[in-house]
Amino acid sequence: MIDFWHRLSRRERVLVALTALILVLFVFKYAIISPFVSRRTWVKIQLETQPQLLAKNLRYVDQKAAMLAGLDSARAQIQAQEPKFLSGDTPSVSASDLQETVQAMAAREGTQVITTRVLNPEPAGSFSKVGIQLEIGGQIHQIVNLIKGIESAPKLLMIDEINVRSLFRPIGFPQPPGIPQAPAQNLRVSLMVSGYARPNASAPAKAEVSAGASSPNAQ
Repeated sequence: MIDFWHRLSRRERVLVALTALILVLFVFKYAIISPFVSRRTWVKIQLETQPQLLAKNLRYVDQKAAMLAGLDSARAQIQAQEPKFLSGDTPSVSASDLQETVQAMAAREGTQVITTRVLNPEPAGSFSKVGIQLEIGGQIHQIVNLIKGIESAPKLLMIDEINVRSLFRPIGFPQPPGIPQAPAQNLRVSLMVSGYARPNASAPAKAEVSAGASSPNAQ
């Protein structure tokens, strides 16, 4: 190595020295300076953000009592609304309850329930939204009273969709042969009525208990 250095000219020695110096500076920068600067920046950011995060957590701790009180209030409101939910441990039983309720209201208003179809239940948190679709015929005031009765029913019922088709035949319009005379201003209405039901969570637990009780006998 020494012989190689002595064989180099003055200019070549300067170039080699500069190259070595640049290489040392490059290694020093990326192996020592850059990690140090990155670490220092990270520590600075942590020192700035940690007090803010601590203050935010302290605000949450201070609001714990209010949040628990709000949670208890929400639970009490849900419990107070439970009598308005549809009865039944399964969506099919709840849909049957909804059908009976709406059909009884329709009969009370003098309307005619032509068809009824149960819709697929939709999950709504810890509840199930159960719906039915009905086609009803009746007079205008009967349909209006039925809609008012559904919206003000003791159970929590909602009308999601309503389509009205009039069978009114203007005076002087010829009656087609073979078709019976339709009452004046008769309406054909399609309603989508839904309510909420709370699934029975104890049914799976009972099934598990019964299965566990029967397992020793199986052995």
